[in-house]
Amino acid sequence: MSKGKFITFEGCEGVGKSTQVNMLKEYLKKTGQKAMFLREPGGNILSEKIRKIILDPENSEMTPLCEAMLYSSARAQLMGQVIIPALDGGELVICDRFIDSTMAYQGFARSIGAKTISALNETVCGDYMPDVTIFLDLPPDEAFKRKGGRDANDRMELQSLDFHKKVYEGYKKAVDMYPNRIISISPRGSKFDTHNSIIRNLQVRGIIK
Repeated sequence: MSKGKFITFEGCEGVGKSTQVNMLKEYLKKTGQKAMFLREPGGNILSEKIRKIILDPENSEMTPLCEAMLYSSARAQLMGQVIIPALDGGELVICDRFIDSTMAYQGFARSIGAKTISALNETVCGDYMPDVTIFLDLPPDEAFKRKGGRDANDRMELQSLDFHKKVYEGYKKAVDMYPNRIISISPRGSKFDTHNSIIRNLQVRGIIK
């Protein structure tokens, strides 16, 4: 059996990732295309426990490197327990956030550096990198306004606007680093326009029908 396909969704807080992931899920269901949907950090019992530690607002003293390592630890468990077996079984896997979040948030916004984060990502993922990444390209000031504020229970969302602007800049740099994998799509139009653009791009690349 041939290796499955791996799609990831990326973007700043409030850009509409969850909406677009759910719309893709409905499209695949209607067209009879099976897929596994996951989120990061999370996707299994252990990784969800790590997620709670990362996002807990009480953990304000967490260092940038600790944060990066926790994300990588959650990812390592998800890869070994869920994603690699699924891809080896020929499945289509879709994940809400993945390695580019770590690059943008910890690599650039936390100033750990692209080299360190790339090494972590390569160690965890090996030959199972995403086939295509959808980056919903919207700066954080617009995204938070659209979302209607921040989640008081999410430590990452509660970071300063300057931090989130650095995250956005990090994503833009990641697009430059991986132009063959990352597709930038503006979500400024209606959610249906964005959805249709995502479907077209995935079809062109032969990821979905």
